[in-house]
Amino acid sequence: MKIVVTGTRGIPNIMGGVETHCEELFPRLVEQGFDVTVVRRKSYVHDSLTTYKGVKLLDVETPKKKSFEAIVHTFRAILKAKQLHADVVHIHAIGPALLVPMARLLGMKVVFTHHGPDYDRDKWGTAAKTMLKLGERMGTMFANEVIVISEVINQLLIKKYGRQDCHLIYNGVPEPEFCDFPEYFEELGIEGGNYVLGMCRFVPEKNLHHLIEAFSTIDAKECKLVLAGDTDFEDDYSRRLKQMAREHGVVLTGFVKGRKLHSLLSHARCFVLPSSHEGLPIALLEAMSYHRPVVVSAIPANLEVGLDKESYFQVGDVDALAGKLQRMVDMPYREMHYDMSKYNWDTIADQVGAVYDSLA
Repeated sequence: MKIVVTGTRGIPNIMGGVETHCEELFPRLVEQGFDVTVVRRKSYVHDSLTTYKGVKLLDVETPKKKSFEAIVHTFRAILKAKQLHADVVHIHAIGPALLVPMARLLGMKVVFTHHGPDYDRDKWGTAAKTMLKLGERMGTMFANEVIVISEVINQLLIKKYGRQDCHLIYNGVPEPEFCDFPEYFEELGIEGGNYVLGMCRFVPEKNLHHLIEAFSTIDAKECKLVLAGDTDFEDDYSRRLKQMAREHGVVLTGFVKGRKLHSLLSHARCFVLPSSHEGLPIALLEAMSYHRPVVVSAIPANLEVGLDKESYFQVGDVDALAGKLQRMVDMPYREMHYDMSKYNWDTIADQVGAVYDSLA
């Protein structure tokens, strides 16, 4: 069966939750015997790869404009899928899902993965939110099969559109690669076990400004705050955030993968995610897989993970977040162990493969 994937910027080593999802999932589906092509946005690609772990890579030109790059990319990807005689187009996220009817009209079957209600993100204006809501409707109503990554999203689609047959398939997390990287830590000026880690894109809904504000009010002793990540589009928010971080002595790593990321996850005192919007955050699952204590906002997607109540605080409550951080700094360095069985990528690949097989 020939699968063409769109709705992602691309793989490998491209920042974003959907991108991480696709990077883990599709090589496993190739191992199952599926013929998979991921259509990448050329403006994000920094390599000359034509395959990655058996996944075929096809790069198309798209304007790097956050307001319409996804829809242009998806339009071109669907045309490529038709040229490649794809059996299934797998569309990720609600913005690209606006073109699900186009793929159906061209005679292809469509799987749509709903990664979260992106219209709740602070970065979008009224017109963009309207189009994202329409994309959610088009994807949910016209895709042959719909995958949701959390029960929260599943209930949303039942309530709004009456679609009762969605497949609940969680985001996954790979096996942790515990490691040391003393040279990197020396470069950053941090010590293992003596830093708080935030890891995400620098966009408003992640509320990293709340994390910086809260951390600046506590008695951090020798502990430092490390923010791993960056932004796709430098804007007023990301510039203000970086300036705020520099003024408060926060360590900014930029976008990191591989050994650098693994070492940061291996030795963080705790991981913090204060966001107001998530689908099912892979960064949180990664931190849990490394046995890190976590502090996260009490939004539905984070609550669904089922952490103990001490791990949660009300989104936007900077004082409550500061109290949680102070507790983490005051406590001895420790590990936490979580049940990660439902976030196993091999199991997830089997579940997605079964969805494809149902369309054969």
